[in-house]
Amino acid sequence: MVNKVLAAFVGIDILFAATGALILGFSVIVQKTCFDAPTEGNMAARDLLYQQFPFSAGIGNGIFTFIAFACTLPALATNSRSWLKFAVFLVVVDAIFTLIIGLDLWILTLRIKETFSKLWIAQTPDVQSLMQVAFECCGYFNSTSPAFHTDSACPSPATAALMTGCATPLSRFSNTFIDNIFTALFGVVGVDAVLIVAAACLLKERKEMERYRHIDEKSGARGTF
Repeated sequence: MVNKVLAAFVGIDILFAATGALILGFSVIVQKTCFDAPTEGNMAARDLLYQQFPFSAGIGNGIFTFIAFACTLPALATNSRSWLKFAVFLVVVDAIFTLIIGLDLWILTLRIKETFSKLWIAQTPDVQSLMQVAFECCGYFNSTSPAFHTDSACPSPATAALMTGCATPLSRFSNTFIDNIFTALFGVVGVDAVLIVAAACLLKERKEMERYRHIDEKSGARGTF
């Protein structure tokens, strides 16, 4: 008969490893591509946001997840409670690590308008123009602060003066974009929490089995007299 507690732990453990692969793969791939020259305004805004992400921490988080997963394997291969306790400790550390990264991204959303202002000023006129066209705006705070660049969205000073600055649409885009990512990270923390609960259940079951085994051993010992 299949041990339901063990089966549940194995299933969640595999999901735990998958979250590590997702974080690691995402961090490595995006870190390599976010500095590519943009060809469209949304791409430019997205990549500028990506450049503010703690990808090194994400890579470390993904690797640590695999280490924690690897430590669960001896606990599954044997009935060792010590290995399982050590693996749970690593999963707790990993969950805190992931939570800190998610909170760092959440804090970024609280000051996104100020952060993007500095990013905007640092961009070339071509990149600024791409974002003006994509978000239908002129300049950053307004058409004169900093000054807009002439393009299809802002063909003249008179037209630009009637358009909103890019700060508001870019902030709206950035908040939605980052919200989705840190929410996903909090979801990963949720998987970690479920794995910890499953491990606690498995530890309890193994403790009970060990207690019954000791009782049986004592009963068997008495039966020999």
